Amino acid sequence: MPAHVAESDSTTDPLAHERAHLALSRAALRAMREDVQALDIRDVTANWVNAVVLQAQIDDRIKALADLSHTPLFFGRLDYLHPVGGELAEGAEGEQFYIGRRHVHDAVGDPMVIDWRAPVSQPYYQASPKNPQDVGLRRRFGYTGGELTAYEDEHLTDPTEAAQTSRLLQTEIERPRVGPMRDIVATIQPEQDEIVRSDLGGTVCVQGGPGTGKTAVGLHRVAYLLYAHRDRLARTGTLVIGPNRSFLHYIEQVLPALGELEVKQATVDDLVTAHVEVRGTDEAAAAVIKGDARMAQVLRRAIRSHVTPPTEPVVVVRGSRRWRVPAYELAEMVDELLARDMRYGAAHEALPQRIAHSVLVRMEEAGEAPDDRVQNAVARNPSVKAAVKAIWPAVDPAKLVLRLLSDAEFLAAHAKGLLSEDEQKRILWAKPARSVKSVKWSAADAVLIDEAGDLVARTHSLGHVVLDEAQDLSPMQYRAVGRRCSTGSATVLGDLAQGTTPWSTESWAQALFHLGKADAVVEELTAGFRVPREVIAYASRLLPEISPGLAAVESVRESPGSLAVREVAGADGLDAAVVAACEESLGHEGSIGLIAADARIPALAEALTAAGHAYLSPGEETTVESRLTLVPASLAKGLEYDYVVLDEPAAVVDGEPDERTGLRRLYVALTRAVSGLTVLHAGGLPGALR
Repeated sequence: MPAHVAESDSTTDPLAHERAHLALSRAALRAMREDVQALDIRDVTANWVNAVVLQAQIDDRIKALADLSHTPLFFGRLDYLHPVGGELAEGAEGEQFYIGRRHVHDAVGDPMVIDWRAPVSQPYYQASPKNPQDVGLRRRFGYTGGELTAYEDEHLTDPTEAAQTSRLLQTEIERPRVGPMRDIVATIQPEQDEIVRSDLGGTVCVQGGPGTGKTAVGLHRVAYLLYAHRDRLARTGTLVIGPNRSFLHYIEQVLPALGELEVKQATVDDLVTAHVEVRGTDEAAAAVIKGDARMAQVLRRAIRSHVTPPTEPVVVVRGSRRWRVPAYELAEMVDELLARDMRYGAAHEALPQRIAHSVLVRMEEAGEAPDDRVQNAVARNPSVKAAVKAIWPAVDPAKLVLRLLSDAEFLAAHAKGLLSEDEQKRILWAKPARSVKSVKWSAADAVLIDEAGDLVARTHSLGHVVLDEAQDLSPMQYRAVGRRCSTGSATVLGDLAQGTTPWSTESWAQALFHLGKADAVVEELTAGFRVPREVIAYASRLLPEISPGLAAVESVRESPGSLAVREVAGADGLDAAVVAACEESLGHEGSIGLIAADARIPALAEALTAAGHAYLSPGEETTVESRLTLVPASLAKGLEYDYVVLDEPAAVVDGEPDERTGLRRLYVALTRAVSGLTVLHAGGLPGALR
């Protein structure tokens, strides 16, 4: 594929020309930013509120126009063959287009760089010799330290040019990782691009093994949707949901590098603990039951049990007149509200208005002419309020869950036919709390409260939600996320083989059903770009045991010597051997991750400190001076390092409640390396790895 490569010491005119265009583009971007900074809004706003809002928008625009020195302004070029009409390349007319992370124009408005999300940019990812899409030349650029140092050409319509793997593409994938997660916009492959550009209206589920780029694809999909549907998503909002804070910190720089600043990030726990403090934990068996979708029906029954059929009429006194609504008519109102399946809280608000309307009908029949103000006054009448309190009382979601988990009779009444007696006993608290404030809620309890809250009042829905590491969620957690995109769409990302919770899903069909997106399209990424072929093949030995039938990742990167498995004589020497392996890895460029079973972290931390090595915790940003991170296996998911040292695989497996979960945790740990993996063990290796 590459027809010509120019290196940094080259003096050829093409390279000088491209460097000049980069300099001019950066100057143009700087001018765009200065134009925004120079805006004077003192005389264009009606009041101080408008001024504050407008200034905030200007400040965001200034941030979006920043020229990030470590992020190339453009990474490719397209040369079209002919003047082209139609939507795909409108205005191209045989011109050259530089493809980059954001749009840049000169003083007269002519484009210097085209946003990678624009329709005219799509052939950069999709064009091929079989389907050149009127592109004669695709040029990729290589950068070193922010400076343009190389270019590589691909003549898509030249039948004599042999297809080859792009060297610059390979170099970009293998570039040492220091700092937060990088965007992959320069290396997006056709199958990834199709997912990124899929329509906002549909939900997409991406099954992808380690190193297939599913997380980056999901983040770039958000950036693309914000570009293509900005007005709509500005109103409805977007959200990225990750498994933990360390992961979110790792990925948080990707979208700003693409000029997107308004995407919120959260964990599932963040979503459901806005009004509940989590201070307790559950045993695995109890957490599995609380996370089961059957609990949604238990809660629904429990909340509806508060509705009491009326037995007494309502008598409203206004002046000298008394207006009577009989019990049978009240019962009809209640039955109608129940049949409509309204939110409990909405029905609680509607019932007094229904009663008031019935009173107004009687007033009109008596010759009076009441208006809406009278109806509202009747709805607030003490006798009406008392009746509503007796018939359809307000329900506090936390108090409802507290009663379910502490009152055996109440739970049994509403779990009958849904949960067995043994299951009910497992989730009942041994020592019931006296009040909501004294409860040590668990994360699973918080999800139940969130479900109950939605039964009372509808949860606000966003325009688009990205859910990463989705395989680890329980059915009730899927429901919690689904409520946040009930009127929007979602991008679901995960790998069934990396499910490491006792409640992790067995199939995407199940997960998407609980999410409320059963009609989602499931895409599978099997081409690996991050993990070397030798490393992923070693880790894939575990697949028959942890996820039978799942296709192994086929890595496009062959890297001889990238895998080393070493047995250490005696457990006493393991710590020293691990430190030595870290020192060996530090001799290379890039980041180093030392991954170990959670129980082994204190001993390894002590060994590293004794040897004079400072280390970071997951989520802390690596720098040139500090490149070693000590990673508990439970927090390794989603992270990546140039070189990984894995301590005692058997201990990783033994640290989980069951063997399958342990082997899945090990699979995750084995697949975090980009350039090299060293496995050290003093005990025996798990059977599948021997």
